[in-house]
Amino acid sequence: MAEGTVDHASVLHDLKEVRRAGMMRLRDVRLPALSAAASAALVREGESGSGTSASAVEWLLRLAVDRLGGGNLQEAAEYTLGMAPGTRDWPGADRRRRAAGVYGVSVERFRKHQEGMVLGQIAEQIGRLTAEAPPTGNLVDTHRVLTAAAGDRSVPVTLHVHPVDLLRGVDAIVVPSNTHFALPEAYKSSVSASLRRAAASWSLTGELLADPVHEELRDWAARNGTSGRPVVPGTVAATGSGALAERGIRRLYHAAVAVPRSGTNDYDVLPADVTRAVAGALALLAEESPRFDPPLRSVCLPLLGSGRGGLSYQESVEAVWAAVDAELSRGADPALHLIVRHPEPARLLLRTLARD
Repeated sequence: MAEGTVDHASVLHDLKEVRRAGMMRLRDVRLPALSAAASAALVREGESGSGTSASAVEWLLRLAVDRLGGGNLQEAAEYTLGMAPGTRDWPGADRRRRAAGVYGVSVERFRKHQEGMVLGQIAEQIGRLTAEAPPTGNLVDTHRVLTAAAGDRSVPVTLHVHPVDLLRGVDAIVVPSNTHFALPEAYKSSVSASLRRAAASWSLTGELLADPVHEELRDWAARNGTSGRPVVPGTVAATGSGALAERGIRRLYHAAVAVPRSGTNDYDVLPADVTRAVAGALALLAEESPRFDPPLRSVCLPLLGSGRGGLSYQESVEAVWAAVDAELSRGADPALHLIVRHPEPARLLLRTLARD
């Protein structure tokens, strides 16, 4: 396989090996095509070629599955590979049975028909991820510290290029939400769904045991008299982080930026609401910080509104950074993190914010 390219048939072969082995046994399975694809698409600083680790292969698989867009396809893919909560150590037969249930078909029919389609779609996404990478050299490291201009000074910003549920060691994450603070189902692919899923507690058989973020948002609405009614766009609600606390994440700041369109599944997001929400989240971080030991210091911002909200990456970057710039000019001094899933917005952030 030539550097910078990916052979669909070889990747599909490796995906079938992953389906049999499951995520827990990635290190025990030889996956040359997936290792090469991970090296091409998600090269980390200091890693290249055949030296790509099993963790990088898992990173690539999760990113590819995340790109399937939710619904039955993504849910079946997560069960098939053992990515759904609580299924990491499931035998292949149990994962296949659950994936078949997603489509409402027998295990045998799923094996002969839908399973090939699911794995084929994952392979397609891996091919696209590889095509986005340059033929040589790094596209952008999965973690990179850049120096950005804010107000009249330069500030360090850590740029993360990976799914949000892989984030570690950041005190608070700003979570895009709608004005009803209604969380999407945990199996969806959005930032808020991923964090809801990661914050929840699950049994070994995938049964939901606790859904703390959902419960805390419901309590927040009751305390603030907004149950059943939308809040003003730009409002920020703070909750705990549930199981994410084990990863060093202590607070979630839910930013109401998406206004549902009546009678549709679509949303409207205004850049001004994004700016107001980010400013509110940074102010909330400063307010809450002294209550914690150690104090809250770091905050991670996604590109709010750039998904189903319809904002372009450029519009979201400008709206987010306008709030950062204003708050830092007023003396705020958080440790800033930005997170995106794909190379395109990462390149934009580097071009827009990085100061040589």
